[in-house]
Amino acid sequence: MSTTLIGALIGAVLAVVALQFGFWGFVLVVLFGAIGALVAAIATGRIDRGALTDVLTGRRSSR
Repeated sequence: MSTTLIGALIGAVLAVVALQFGFWGFVLVVLFGAIGALVAAIATGRIDRGALTDVLTGRRSSR
């Protein structure tokens, strides 16, 4: 499946959510989707949890 097709499907789902549940439902779906993607990226090792913590706390490192 190409990234263009995936993007189109995500856009279609978000459009249906926006029409069905309104603006705040749309925002909630996007927020939970982003949180789920972040958790999955941390679980698979694509994002280093220690480096992410350093960025969020404002620490700079040369890792």
